[in-house]
Amino acid sequence: MSRAIIQEDLHRELSALAEDVGCELLEAEFRGGTLRLVLDHPEGVTLAHCETVSRQASALLDVSDFGPGRYTLEVSSPGIDRKLYGRRDYERFQGERVKVTWRSPESGKRTIVGGLEGFLAEEGALLVDGEDGVRHEIRINELVDARLDPRL
Repeated sequence: MSRAIIQEDLHRELSALAEDVGCELLEAEFRGGTLRLVLDHPEGVTLAHCETVSRQASALLDVSDFGPGRYTLEVSSPGIDRKLYGRRDYERFQGERVKVTWRSPESGKRTIVGGLEGFLAEEGALLVDGEDGVRHEIRINELVDARLDPRL
């Protein structure tokens, strides 16, 4: 399934809509006929946040003539197993249990679960203490996916 890149000016306007209700737009992705907006809020994303952003985004998309045809707009929170979207999340969720997948030329694709120990800015790497007892330094440019992995 191919992903379409959201134009920078439209992304900026969608971000402003999220900010108007106190949220941050973490991701705007158009894939398979669905435009997915992922919101975050310091105290958790509510249904009211999603409804307001959905209604306003729908109006914005109508006047901006978004998309080649019909599409579905989905507005949601990042969820309990939220994706980590960058340095700010790596620092915010330090000490939390994470599931990290990366691909390196030496070892191919690998996935580990463990504690997020930090972000090494100078090295451009995540530091994860794996449940296997090994400390992993994972280069950001090799990262495929990093997300919280809460125990339920």
